[in-house]
This record gives sequence, structure tokens and C-alpha cells, in this order.
Amino acid sequence: MLAEKQQSVHTKSIHVDAPSHKEMLNYGMGFFGVILVWTLVGTFLTFYYTDVAGISAGVVGTLMLVARLFDGVTDIGMGTLVDRTKSKHGKARPWILWMGIPLGVTTVLLFAVPEIGETGKIIYAYVTYIALILVYTAISIPYKTLLGLMTQEPYKRSVLNIYTGVFTMLSTLAITILAQPVASAIGGKMGWTVVAAFSGFMIILTSILAFRSTKERVGASSVTVRKDIPLKKGLKALFTNRYWLIITLYCVVAYTLNALLAGAGLYYTTYILGNAAYFSLVGLLLFLPTIIGFFFMAKLVGKFGKRNIALTVSIIGIFGPIIKLIDPSNLTVFLTGTAIQGFGLVPIIMFLYAMINDTAEYGEWKFGIRTEGLVNSAASFGMKVGAGLGGALIGWLLAFGGYVGGVTEQSSTATTMILALNIYIPFVLALLQTVLMWMYKLDKQYPQILAELKERK
Repeated sequence: MLAEKQQSVHTKSIHVDAPSHKEMLNYGMGFFGVILVWTLVGTFLTFYYTDVAGISAGVVGTLMLVARLFDGVTDIGMGTLVDRTKSKHGKARPWILWMGIPLGVTTVLLFAVPEIGETGKIIYAYVTYIALILVYTAISIPYKTLLGLMTQEPYKRSVLNIYTGVFTMLSTLAITILAQPVASAIGGKMGWTVVAAFSGFMIILTSILAFRSTKERVGASSVTVRKDIPLKKGLKALFTNRYWLIITLYCVVAYTLNALLAGAGLYYTTYILGNAAYFSLVGLLLFLPTIIGFFFMAKLVGKFGKRNIALTVSIIGIFGPIIKLIDPSNLTVFLTGTAIQGFGLVPIIMFLYAMINDTAEYGEWKFGIRTEGLVNSAASFGMKVGAGLGGALIGWLLAFGGYVGGVTEQSSTATTMILALNIYIPFVLALLQTVLMWMYKLDKQYPQILAELKERK
């Protein structure tokens, strides 16, 4: 009788920690809207500011870095706030409901710079961009934290991350391929405002869907049950968590690389390849390895683990910039290099959020403190720093090269800077990304960590 009762409890525990495929699908769909906004801003905002709104490249570069650094700092505060949120809906899900509409509205405002003079446009850009990233932080940190709260089982968490990857890919491709042609077809500033309005509507819709269709299941072990962990103690545990440090540095490097490939790509197709319309094709090929990987990645993860696959594709991605150097102005060569370079983006889309949440278990096992919100927000800080640094490099190097927005032909120095942003710097970043992934070896230890944590409950 006792054995049957224990078996029943065990079965119930497994069931509770196992979200259904329908729930994982709805969570992934929630990411569609979030990434739609992230991709629109990360890929086209710099170009919109310099070539449509008429703001100088140097000013835009400084704006990108200042805003993102400020955004990164607020990530820490948001993570702490999520950890301390108590409601009948949990601690992450309520924020997804609350912040959907504000993010939709600020997305539209961002791509609606009025004609109010150079100084006025700069002030408007700072105010609206900072407003957007604050609201984006308030929804993206809970989204990422929710992944770790839906399940603690490593394979399910990996599959859940792959679901998010599918919709991340769909939203990224939708914006990368369609945004520029649609904006150009409508024309002028209005074209980009319409694209932003569509993105804003989608974030509102998908946020409501994700809130209604998901459930938080994972709590702290008996060792770590306490109402509020002091921020100082939480940060100390965080910065002595070596795997969190590695994955956060990886976030900085990977998102700097991603910002360059996305944000500088339109300049390359326009002024090096001679046709802005090529950017849609470049965007498609950049994500081609990830698209193919979706069909069999779950089986590969089960056999080889997240880290080993991530390391392998990162090594392959290094050869992309090398191929581009064969003939930088040749479309076929550039597209081939782009497709190979796309292997380096696979870990960002398919594994990164799961790996970040795995470090929360490591921290709980090592230090007796569980802070999913702080872990995700601090790693998100690395993403924001990387995205800000990438955007800043684009603006600053273009300004250094004497870039002039909207002209037919650029100077040789400006052309050199465009080459550096698309080939030379990404090559160095791809090397660093691979080294950091090689240093991340938590996968081997994770089953033991999870087993010991379950024994404490």
C-alpha cells in the first residue's frame, strides 16, 4: 500500500513537471511577438534613423550604446522584481499580461520620428527608444524566466527552447524578409510606421495567448524556501556561479555578432552589392542552418546534449567570414559565406535560454539560493550590452568612415568600414563565441545536480 502511494506521488510529480506539447507550442507562439519587436529594432532601427529620419550616424551609435547599457542595468532590477512577485498567476506570467499593450504602443512610436528639427528628433529618439527598452525588459525577462518555471526536466526544457526557436525563427524571417520591401512599397516614414504597427499588434495578441495557455510549476527546494532573498546575497551567488559567468559573456559576444550581421547587413547589400533588395535573401540564408536544424534537433539534443551541438555549429560558423573574403563584392560568394556563418546563430535561437536556466539549478545546488529572475535578467544584461555594442559599432564606424545617409555612393573609407562591420569584426567575434562555448561544460554535471536537488525537496 505504501509502495503504491509512493509510486502515485512519483507519477504525479513527473506529470506536474511535464508541460504538454500544446502548452509548449503556445509558449513558443508568445515568443513570436517578442522577437518580432526585437528583430525589427535590432535590424532596421539604425538604418531607419540614419537614412529615413535623417539623424547622423555618430549620434545614432551613441544612442544605441547608452540606451542599451541603461536597459541592461534595469534588467537586474526587473529580475529581482520577478523573483519577488507573488500573485495567483505566479511570478512571471502576470508581467506578460501587463506589458503587452505598452510594448505594442511604444514600438509604433519608435518608428514615427516627427519632423521637429535635428535636436528635436534626437530627443524624440532618446525618449521613445529608452521607453521601448524599459517596457521590453518588463516583458522579456518574465518570458525567459517562465521557461525555467514551466519545467525542470532537462530534455523537456530543451524541447521547450526548440519550440521558442521555431517561432523565433519565423518572426525573425518575417521581419528580415518582408519589412524592407513592405516599407519601401508604402514609401517614406509611413512605410516603417505601418511595419511597426503590425509588430505592435502581434506582441499584444501573442502575449495574451501565452499568458492564458501556460503554467508555472517549478519552485525552490526545501533548502532554499524563504520569502525574499536579499539582492546583495543573490548577486554574490550569481557572480560566483562560473557557468552563469561563461554563458553571460557568451551572450555579450553572440549578441554583438548578431547585431552586426543584422544591423550592418542592409548597408552592405546597398553599397557593396549594389542592391538593398538582396538583404531579404541574405537574411533567409543566414538562418537557413537553423531552419534545417529544427527538423532533427530534438533527437540530436537527446543523443549529444545542447553544449556539444552548440560547440560544433559554432566552429562551422567561423568559416563564413573567411569565405566572404574570397571576393567581398561577389553576390554568390557572399551568400555562400552567409549561409555557413548562419551555423553560429543556431545556439542563440535553439539553446541559449535553456542553458541560461540550467545555470539557475547549478546556483541552487552550489549555493542553496534559487533566483530564476535574477539569473535570466543578468544574462539578459549581457544580451543588451552585446546588442548595444553592436549598434554602437555600426554608428561609430560609419561616422568614422564619413558615411552619409541616403546618398547613391559612399567614400572608400566608409566602404571599408562597412566591410569591417560585416566581415572582419564578425570573424573575431565568431572565434570568441566558440571559445566560450567550449568552456561551458555544465551538461555533463547537470543530471547529478538535478538528482540531488530533487532529493532535498
